[in-house]
Amino acid sequence: MAKIRVLIVDDSAFMRKLINDFLSEHPEIDVIGTARNGEDAIKKWRELHPDVITLDVEMPKLNGLEVLKTIMKEQPLPVVMLSSTTKEGADTTLQAIQAGAVDFVAKPSGSISIDLHKIKTELIQKVLSASKANLTKINFLEDSKSVGKKQNSSIDSEIKVAGHVTTRGFTRESKKIVCIGTSTGGPRALQQVITSLPKDIDVPVLVVQHMPPGFTKSLANRLDSLSQIKVKEAEDGELLQKGTAYIAPGGFHMEVKNLGSTLAVSLSLSPPRNGHRPSVDVMFESISSIKNYSKIAVIMTGMGSDGSRGLIEMKKSGTVKAIAESQDTSIVFGMPKAAIATNMVDEVANVENIAQTIMNYI
Repeated sequence: MAKIRVLIVDDSAFMRKLINDFLSEHPEIDVIGTARNGEDAIKKWRELHPDVITLDVEMPKLNGLEVLKTIMKEQPLPVVMLSSTTKEGADTTLQAIQAGAVDFVAKPSGSISIDLHKIKTELIQKVLSASKANLTKINFLEDSKSVGKKQNSSIDSEIKVAGHVTTRGFTRESKKIVCIGTSTGGPRALQQVITSLPKDIDVPVLVVQHMPPGFTKSLANRLDSLSQIKVKEAEDGELLQKGTAYIAPGGFHMEVKNLGSTLAVSLSLSPPRNGHRPSVDVMFESISSIKNYSKIAVIMTGMGSDGSRGLIEMKKSGTVKAIAESQDTSIVFGMPKAAIATNMVDEVANVENIAQTIMNYI
């Protein structure tokens, strides 16, 4: 089997050596070169034609975002960003994902992380996953505050046509909750879905996106600025409000608890599930125990199978409709594929149609 040819880009010689050593240990990875800055990166990329690039966000001359945009404009290929966990680093990383990066790894302690070994396994896994990513369907979304308004106008007209859609247990009067799980490629998919939900959506929306601490707040703020509904990072104990999307904070599991006649967020530091905290399974399992609610579960792009076990638990109790993102639009078809394999998924939809599918059930 051909090895995955990787180009490492970082302005620190120490970091280049460390990343090279980590990746070279894996039998499926061949590090074909390194670059010390943005200009060097573009030169080496054109010369070496790598399969995957690891790209530092913060560099002199051309920064990682500028390099990424050049690559995506000329000849898109899988890129994994390496980012610091500062607010500025998190914001830039989300811009990079919007510009076409497949995934990112957070450096544990700044631009030169002598403790990079902490994320060695994650880095290797993300390079392997990126090599299989489907870049052909990436559509570069508008980055303006009018995104939600533009997309929402078309959704409203479609909902009037699709308004007759009801399924057993899904009456217009029943209380409902939407829960979404995603991983690799998720921020882009979430932007398409969340910005397409109308402002008068009469349900709360819960989201688990696999991300480390420090990045989910930037994601929530970004989506909030682009969407008609309110989007925020979830806080422990807060009551769920209709028309609001709650994103699980990086590093915490997010569960839902009954609090009298309402629902409340419960955050926990219980052990990671399948290597993830937050975990989609944990969220789905907690929602499965909520009575008197119809549930809409959505599983989108991501590697692995997080969400599948939780979906099975949800389907055992109560009225649940499950939507999986299609292979055509998934950047990585791991999580949706695993969900579909449970035979518990009711609809498979392209990412641009998921918001409409959700609204059909609401």
